[in-house]
Parts: sequence; C-alpha cells; structure tokens
Amino acid sequence: MKIHFLGAARTVTGSQFLMEVNGSKILLECGMFQGKRSDTYQINQNFLFDPKKVDALLLSHAHIDHSGNIPNLVKQGYSKRIYATEATVSLAKIMLKDSGYIQEADIQYVNKKRARRGEPPIEPLYTFEDAEIACDLFTSVKYNMTFEVTKDVLVTFVDSGHILGSASIILDIKENGHSKRIWFSGDIGRDNLPILKDPVMPENADYLIMECTYGDKDHRDPEMAFDEFREVISKTIKRGGKIIIPAFAVGRTQELVYFLNQMQAANDIPSIPMFVDSPLAINATDIFKQYVHLFDDETKNFILEGKHTALSSPNLKYTRSVEESKAINNIKGPAVIISASGMAETGRILHHLRNNIENPLNTIMIVSWQAPQTLGRRLAERQKTVRIFGQLFERRAEIATIGGLSAHAGQDKLLQYGAATKNSLKGIYLVHGEENAAQALMDKFEEVHIAPVYFPEKSEYVEI
Repeated sequence: MKIHFLGAARTVTGSQFLMEVNGSKILLECGMFQGKRSDTYQINQNFLFDPKKVDALLLSHAHIDHSGNIPNLVKQGYSKRIYATEATVSLAKIMLKDSGYIQEADIQYVNKKRARRGEPPIEPLYTFEDAEIACDLFTSVKYNMTFEVTKDVLVTFVDSGHILGSASIILDIKENGHSKRIWFSGDIGRDNLPILKDPVMPENADYLIMECTYGDKDHRDPEMAFDEFREVISKTIKRGGKIIIPAFAVGRTQELVYFLNQMQAANDIPSIPMFVDSPLAINATDIFKQYVHLFDDETKNFILEGKHTALSSPNLKYTRSVEESKAINNIKGPAVIISASGMAETGRILHHLRNNIENPLNTIMIVSWQAPQTLGRRLAERQKTVRIFGQLFERRAEIATIGGLSAHAGQDKLLQYGAATKNSLKGIYLVHGEENAAQALMDKFEEVHIAPVYFPEKSEYVEI
C-alpha cells in the first residue's frame, strides 16, 4: 500500500492524499489550495495524478480547503462516488456551487486585467454548472456505518467534532494476507465547543494521518475565549463602534451567532442590530437547523429551555440580497456584522472592511487561523495599511484576535489523540500544518514515547 501526500503537506490548505491499495486508488479529500494568488490557480488546476483513474473519493468535511477542488476533479474525468456524512453532503453541495459562482466572477475580473495587458483569457477553475455535475456523485453515509469502498477496504466515518458533519475516516484494509487500520483524522475538533459533540478518539490504529495545525500551541479554555469575545463586544458597544467579523460561512458563523444569543439571553450585552451578511452562511445555517440531532446536549438543552433557537433571535438579521447588504452601511451606532470569507479574501466582508477600517471606534475581530499572504493575516498582524479592492486604507479600527475560538484541536488535544491508540501505533504522518507547528508536536510525541512521527513533503509517498 502506498500513501501519496499531494496537498496540505507542510502547509495547511489544499488537502489531498491518494492511497493505492489492492490495485485501487482511493482519494482522501480534494481541497482547494489557498494562499498567494499568483500560485493558487496553477496549483489547483494541475492534479499530480490522473483523476480518471481514481476509484473512490472520501471526504471528511465540507470546508473548501478539503472539498473545494472536487468540481475540477470531476471536470477532469473523475466519475465515481464521493462518500461523506449526510450533513457534509448537504453543506458541500451549497459550498461547491457557491465556489463555482466565485470562480466564474473572479476569472472575469482577472481576464479584464489580462486583456489590458494583451494577454489571452484563461478559464475559471470550474463553474457553477461544473459544481452541480460534481454534486450528483455524492453518496451519504451515516456515522459509525461500515461499508466496503473498494476491494478489501472497509470504511467507517466517526464524528471528529470540527464542524457539523465532520468526520475522521477509518480504513480497515486487508492486503496480501495482512490487516491494517489507517485512521485519517480529518480536522480534529475540541472538547466542549458549542453546538458540536466532542471528537471520537482513535482506537486500534496502525497508522495515523493526522492534522497538526496548532501543534505548537494550546488553546485557552473555550469559556475563556467566550469571556474575551463578550468583553470585546461590550467594549466596542460602549464606545459606539461596530464589530466587523470575517467568519467562515460554515461552522464559525453559527458558533458566533450562538455565542451572541447566549450573551443576550443572560443580559450580558444590550439588544443591538446583528447581521449575518453572507448568502452562503445563511444557507449553511438553514442546514444546521435540519441536523439538530447532531448537536451536543448543552445546545439541545438551550433550545429546549426556550431561550433561543440557538441560531436566530429578534434583532438578528440574515441578509441575502445585495440591497440588504448595502443597507447595513446606513446603520448608525453599534452593530455586529458577521460576513464571509473567513480569511477576508473574497465576498461581502471586503465591502464591510473597506467601509469601517478607518474608524477608530470600530473593532475588526479575527476569530480563526489566517493563511499567509491573505488580507486576514495582514489584519491579524495589525499592519498599519492594507489593500482592499486595489486601494490602500489606513487601519485605524482596533484589531482583536481571539484564538481560543478555534475549531481545531490545540497541542494538548493532539497529544491526547495520538496517545489514545499508542499501543497499536506503528507510525504517525502529520499533515495540515506548517513546519514550526509540526516540529513542536513531534518533539512532544517523542517526549512521551509515541511511535515514529513523520512530516511528509508534498509529492512524497510512503509504502506501508
């Protein structure tokens, strides 16, 4: 058996791992690489394998860095099934169609600039229609249901606690008379996060393919992050400013809305206008409401006690239309505006940042990891000037970073994750992390004598 590390290897985005086993090829994830714009098109356009020769695709969750290149994979010839949990299928369908729309819009802008330089036009990575075609290949599976994906390869999805529907993927493989268990973590969540259940820990795994995004740091307790979130909101309201939050449409947006509803239910903050200004986030929230049975007990109790429906409240407005989005600019006084994208690279958040970044009464709140070279990273670094829509702006708004809200496991949880199956482990392969994070985690694993740990390079493969 060979495992090829083709994306999210020594970096955090563009997840792709190809397994060759019993004459079949199984792809784990097909994510979109996100980073320096001059690199992204070529990296995402060109697969390091032949899509037509892949026999199955297993998807851990719907985030674009794990799912976003699926329509391009199908466009280039992949025609077999795409397996994911029921909630992931629901979310991925809306996210991929939205991504197709963005690809088309972005390429129109790029081609205008190319035309001015006398360069030929280029095609979008994929279109809305390509995404629709890809969505027809999805097959829903339930958590903890074991099925055969290719010859002598049994697969089980278990809850990874990262976003709604997210899964770790267990592959029980018989090959050449031997049995092996490969446990692919996907993105590992954290204990005691709102809405979500805690991650299922590995059992009897021979090899872990494991994320290490925060391998170099622990997160603060979620309650401490909640307290800081509340303090930033309260402080900005008191000085009459707006709170602008770039947030991923799936997962983070719903978590923030739930936090705000909890604060209002406890009378911790006054009733001020709140907006979720992202059609994708609104569609995702509608899907969250369909899967309440997957929520954790705390959230279910919050709903049953009649405090809120968790994801709606009287002063919260979900704005779909462009007109509604523009009208937010006319709001005077304090307000909370949650908008996508989470790294502030595309979407309506750019308009809200442009309109509010130079007002010192306002706060821009960074609530998730930001990839290098993105506007979100520049804001998190508190750069004094930033470029938005090609125009330089002086950043006078306060920047608040709240890392404790991360939906990724911190170093302590990652260590627990590896230790959970320590006695059976023959090796760990760290992915979805930068070098400093991986090295710190490798050092910690060595201290507690957990089996050999590797940090593969892109295009590297291992034979096990």
